[in-house]
Amino acid sequence: MATELDPARILQVERLVGAPIDLVFEMFTDARHLDAWWGPDGFRNETHEMEFSVGGLWRYTMHGPDGKDWPNWIRYQEITPPTRIAYEHGGEMGEAAHFHGVITLKTEGDQTRVTLTLIFATPEARDATLKFGAVEGGKQTLARLDAYARDIKALS
Repeated sequence: MATELDPARILQVERLVGAPIDLVFEMFTDARHLDAWWGPDGFRNETHEMEFSVGGLWRYTMHGPDGKDWPNWIRYQEITPPTRIAYEHGGEMGEAAHFHGVITLKTEGDQTRVTLTLIFATPEARDATLKFGAVEGGKQTLARLDAYARDIKALS
């Protein structure tokens, strides 16, 4: 995929998560899990609706640490358990997608390599997102996933 796309339109973050691939995949499939870890440090999620299926919608609000609310929607385009989820991601309902996302999972021993790739229509759209701290936010999000998945693994 990355070889076919202009690198100037891509933002990518990854992390090795301390849980097996099936458990990590599950963390993306259920709103109660996503609300517990999705988003950068200090953000809290509130899911309004979620249908985890191809064509399904996840609509949620991210509540920022400054009190600002950020509406979001994700429309699932491809789901290949337990290795791949592709989606389009937007803000307000009715708006066009801001970017396309691909989450890939790969087993590494008893852990899982999670790679989050965001694909923008233009380099300018990508650069605007970078200015908002998207890379650091993505790293924080995956760190929260890692901590949450490790906690769930320890309980099972």
